Amino acid sequence: MSISAIGQDSHRFLPEDDPAAKNRPLVLGGVVIDQGPPLEGNSDADVVLHALTNAISGLCGERVLGEVADAMCQGGTVDSRAYVSRALSSLGDIRLTHLSFSIEAKRPRLAGLIDRMRGEIAGLVKLPVSRVALTATTGEGLTSCGRGEGIACLCVASAVLPAQDPSPK
Repeated sequence: MSISAIGQDSHRFLPEDDPAAKNRPLVLGGVVIDQGPPLEGNSDADVVLHALTNAISGLCGERVLGEVADAMCQGGTVDSRAYVSRALSSLGDIRLTHLSFSIEAKRPRLAGLIDRMRGEIAGLVKLPVSRVALTATTGEGLTSCGRGEGIACLCVASAVLPAQDPSPK
């Protein structure tokens, strides 16, 4: 049986005059981007991987972002790839089959970065790149992310359950 789940995340940009902005990179989909200010957050604030983590959590029912990720941050783990790995370990016999992402951001321009992000994500979740779709939009300025105040991402994760009785327990 096939199942799917949606994950979402958003973060605002750190103000450019914030001293922390000088020591943090902007990270999206596991790719360090040298244009634009970094995003605000306890971790690396990678909204793409956070949306993925939430979608995987939706497949298996175990929440990672929140208390688990906060504890990981307090322990020094701020790389969002670790949160994805933690969520993946909760899947058990559930097998990911496809991921689709939609990023909303006025800045930075993402068109030239999409293939790199797809490759990073595919490697992280052990899927062929052809099973990882990623689009970006400016949102025409209708939301705070479309106005350049931050970045938002939605992720739909599709998976198959192991062969079993299809009725929920």
